[in-house]
Amino acid sequence: MTSANPAASPAAAVVPLRADAGVIGLVGIAHLISHYSQLLLAPLFPWLKDAFQVGYTELGFLMTIFFVVSCAVQAGSGFVVDRFGPRPILFGGLALLGLAAFGFAASTSYAMLAAFSVLAGIGNGVFHPVDYTLLNRRVSAPRLGHAYSVHGITGSLGWALAPAMLVPLAIAFSWRVALVCAGVLAFAVLALLLFNRRVLELPPALAAAAKGGAGAQQGSFSFLRIPAVWMCFAFFFFYAVSLNVVQAFAPEAARQLHAVPVALAAMCLTVYMVASAGGMVLGGFLAADPSRCERIVGVGFGLAACVAVALALAHPPGALVPVMFGVMGFCAGIAGPSRDLLVKRSTPEGSTGRVYGIVYSGLDIGQAMSPLLFGVLLDQGRFTAVLLGLAVVQGVLIASAFNVRRVRRTVAPLPA
Repeated sequence: MTSANPAASPAAAVVPLRADAGVIGLVGIAHLISHYSQLLLAPLFPWLKDAFQVGYTELGFLMTIFFVVSCAVQAGSGFVVDRFGPRPILFGGLALLGLAAFGFAASTSYAMLAAFSVLAGIGNGVFHPVDYTLLNRRVSAPRLGHAYSVHGITGSLGWALAPAMLVPLAIAFSWRVALVCAGVLAFAVLALLLFNRRVLELPPALAAAAKGGAGAQQGSFSFLRIPAVWMCFAFFFFYAVSLNVVQAFAPEAARQLHAVPVALAAMCLTVYMVASAGGMVLGGFLAADPSRCERIVGVGFGLAACVAVALALAHPPGALVPVMFGVMGFCAGIAGPSRDLLVKRSTPEGSTGRVYGIVYSGLDIGQAMSPLLFGVLLDQGRFTAVLLGLAVVQGVLIASAFNVRRVRRTVAPLPA
């Protein structure tokens, strides 16, 4: 079996820009809510720490719960998406994220926060198999790189929106009001998608192709014998570790090392994510040539690692720290569309949901494990180690991206 060939796919025929844009836009705004919901709690840690009398390690464990559950759901939901289609699964995920936000707002104990972290993890776990099935099956091949770019941009904007929206609401009102507003936002997007549900439906020919492609013909689990799939999984694991450090721990470590005012430190994550979105715009054009994907990923994360080292070892003025986060985010963002094409090149026809479910579960595992290490480092006051650890993980990403090219992208033969 060979990897999926877009030219041979029913989705490969060029369709009107308006049709592609409708799918890309709706999938993108749903993806925004997924990423937004991943940061429902992290920006509110200072308030939650006092309200529930817990430390950063315990709060980080809530993120671990979220991502462990999301990982399990993501790996399984890919099979469900390939079997029943992406649209109803997407609607269910958005509804669960909205309910979880309301649940967080009503929580009166750490145990309740943990329980609703499970619910949020279930909702979050469906998005990547759903999103990439819709994009790969509905968007014409010439626009697929740009579709990945928009998908990554909206995800980054979701991460940027969470602290930008939740922190001011928590300051002005309370952390509970902030979380209620988050739930309202999730249900508003669900209503938008329901109103435009026809755009997200796979036409019968595409639905049949998804169920009857080469991957399905050789068995539901045959894709697990493709080494490149597991190399992509490893890449996304380390990518998630680096991202989680930026989201939850690096801004506080930089604040402590460089005496950054609290208000300015709170901007670091938003600046990083907005700059990352800008990098993805450029990355969408660079990804037009799939043969250079590994080099783009290597250069992007290599430069990002250099910025992380500078944050750890140099002595920049506090006002410059958010700018450095922006540069790091832009460099990492350039690699985003090429990162997604690495996975597509390793995906057999008819196995999109399953492959993306397994590969992107590496994201959840990495984000689940990262707080257990970096939360402890932050609690111990080892701020330089947090930032150097970020640089090391970004360096590992370079090697793992190039290894995707070196390993086989076809199904391994079964032993005689």
